[in-house]
Amino acid sequence: MKKPLSDTSPEAEAVQISLLREAGPSRRAATALAMSRIVCALSRRAILRANPGLSDEELTARFVEAHYGAKLGAAVRAELARRRP
Repeated sequence: MKKPLSDTSPEAEAVQISLLREAGPSRRAATALAMSRIVCALSRRAILRANPGLSDEELTARFVEAHYGAKLGAAVRAELARRRP
């Protein structure tokens, strides 16, 4: 099996793995959640850059559509419209 392409040196990877092993489960979970928040924020920012002037509702719907599919994006759009006063 071919090794995946990586820009991380083997030495740096060994240090990263060691640090992850030393961290407890709560620290690893917190790191994963923080990374997930960052990825979501970057994704939303990219959508907004490509579509300036989107409302918060439409940004949310497009985010859901991009990551979870058109059907769920349409459902989110409909639910947000239903909640509008």
